[in-house]
Amino acid sequence: MEGAEAAAEKHPVDRSLPPLKLATTGLQHVAAMYAGVVAPPLVIGAAVGLSVTELTFLTGASLFMAGIATLLQTLGVWKIGARLPFVNGVTFASVAPMLAINKSEGPENALPVIFGATMVAGALGFVVAPWFSKLVRFFPPVVTGTVITLIGISLMPVAFNWAQGGNEQDPHYGDGKNIAMAAVTLVIVLLLRRFTRGFLKQIAVLLGLVVGTLIAIPVGITDFAALQQADVIGFPTPFHFGAPQFALAAIVSMCVVMLVSMTESTADMLALGEIVDKPSDEKTIAAGLRADTLGSFVSPFFNGFMCSAFAQNIGLVAMTRIRSRFVVAAGGGLLVLMGLCPLAAALIATVPQPVLGGAGVVLFGSVAASGIQTLVKAGLDRDNNVLIVAVSLAVGIIPITAPEFYHAFPESAKIILDSGISTGCVTAIVLNLVFNHIGKRREADEVTAPMEPGGEIPHQREPAAEAGAEAGAAATPAPAPR
Repeated sequence: MEGAEAAAEKHPVDRSLPPLKLATTGLQHVAAMYAGVVAPPLVIGAAVGLSVTELTFLTGASLFMAGIATLLQTLGVWKIGARLPFVNGVTFASVAPMLAINKSEGPENALPVIFGATMVAGALGFVVAPWFSKLVRFFPPVVTGTVITLIGISLMPVAFNWAQGGNEQDPHYGDGKNIAMAAVTLVIVLLLRRFTRGFLKQIAVLLGLVVGTLIAIPVGITDFAALQQADVIGFPTPFHFGAPQFALAAIVSMCVVMLVSMTESTADMLALGEIVDKPSDEKTIAAGLRADTLGSFVSPFFNGFMCSAFAQNIGLVAMTRIRSRFVVAAGGGLLVLMGLCPLAAALIATVPQPVLGGAGVVLFGSVAASGIQTLVKAGLDRDNNVLIVAVSLAVGIIPITAPEFYHAFPESAKIILDSGISTGCVTAIVLNLVFNHIGKRREADEVTAPMEPGGEIPHQREPAAEAGAEAGAAATPAPAPR
């Protein structure tokens, strides 16, 4: 009886599910993130001229390390891990600098130099994580709502790319049958969400992917070649491509990417905290960033790349309302197995890109909708907050609506500017400080204050800068220390 009461008192994030539900919902998370995990190693592997066998090995290593990083993030060790349903994998933000490293170092040395730079960036990130986490005080609802909305909007082009086929070089990219399969999958997911109940409703995305893949077979867009070539067992041998090398230029570029990645992870943790009704405080963010950066440091030992949060899985949590971190941990376990069993990884790879695109519309749209819900709480009846949201969203969608906007900027600057989430997030923070915190004295109800974890959205009075403020303070009870 006491055990049942204790379980009832647990937050949904800390409750587990029956084994079957745990496995299927975990598989759903893997299906949602798979394409994002394998894309960077495929791009880098092709750039350095790896054979098909070596490319498969590199992809398996990325899956393996994504699983390790996800387990570290969800289950946690000591002060490492946010202990939220937070999926980790290879960040695509690192692809551009890695391609630049390949160009400067040459294909024969590119991977060792990339691995060395990633290790240094991971170590740096781990050290600065406690200080970086203090940025949470600059994320009131007007900022978090804007960032969450931007995450959803920024991910939509990924879904549209999948819907067209995923590979712009393919002559059939954007074919009517690809778009049609994406639409069919989208309709299947919507019908399942509308007309099913309970567990079936929760795994509607997974069922949509399965049914969409089966329908795609006679259409002719399902490729089983990966199954035919995959080995049953494989292990990412440490330093398979050579011992890490340390080049200063590569280290600097990867450290910049690490800081960008940490900014996005902070925003993702704040978004996820809102969605699961367990707001991410400074301690949670510090632990989450430690998991990200430690995963990035360890990853090169097993031929993996920089690890970071996967925002697309936040959409899955938002849509299914399954908040258990153990579900995502199960997905992490599956990723580890896939890294050790290339045949299992190849099975997931048979899901056609257009089918993923149809499901992605629902997943990523759910993230944007969650951001809008948060903005409703932000007090948009105040002109200052409207301006903050308007300008931040505009800056954040520049890389989406005008991809060549920053083409004349240095490559190092474009690493940051081409991340709409990062630029929009920084813009929202700065504008919130300018309009709501810095400058002349304002009434208390005109100031947007940082969110207090687990409580109502507070209103904080700015310190009075004018003469006579002490008299007003004497007549009004002083606010509690923060």
